[in-house]
Amino acid sequence: MKRLFTLLLVLLSLSASAKSIYSLKVKDANGKEVSLKEYRGQVLLIVNTATQCGFTPQYKELQDIYDRYVKKGFQVLDFPCNQFGQQAPGSMSQIRQFCTEKFHTTFPLFEKIDVNGAQESPLFTLLKKAQPFRGFDLRDRTGQMMDQMLRRQDPRYDKNNDIKWNFTKFLVDAKGQVIRRFEPTESMSSVEEAIKNVLK
Repeated sequence: MKRLFTLLLVLLSLSASAKSIYSLKVKDANGKEVSLKEYRGQVLLIVNTATQCGFTPQYKELQDIYDRYVKKGFQVLDFPCNQFGQQAPGSMSQIRQFCTEKFHTTFPLFEKIDVNGAQESPLFTLLKKAQPFRGFDLRDRTGQMMDQMLRRQDPRYDKNNDIKWNFTKFLVDAKGQVIRRFEPTESMSSVEEAIKNVLK
């Protein structure tokens, strides 16, 4: 009996670790449920965004990258999140209006979510498990500033895999494997180079 119980635990563990993003559903900006299996076969950059953040201008670079690679099987999936400095206020219609008018975004926009904590999106639970936090580049001034700010709030902030701030990005290959995590301080040229390599 004990051996059977152990086997069941192992199987459950394997099942959980093998969970694919394609098994998940999310809600779009209109509240309509969308299965991520609709994106099977495409390279994805999944981003938690905010409209009033120092990193918000990255929207322009995200749109530029999207324009360059969308016809090659690439998508940006935009998930607003208000957990960091309350920098994504407003309704979904206000967020959509801001993004389209200021940055002319055309990539898919999804419902505002939590990316950490008790109410976090199962998608981001999976992403964080697949690609843990590996720290900021402390050779970079912005990385140093982020590290200092977060360490003041929590001296052990770097000991968990939580999303640390707005515009954290996860790169998913065409088979649904989460292959890279980019902190918001990482250059968009590095992000684009990684996307190009996966699309080859």
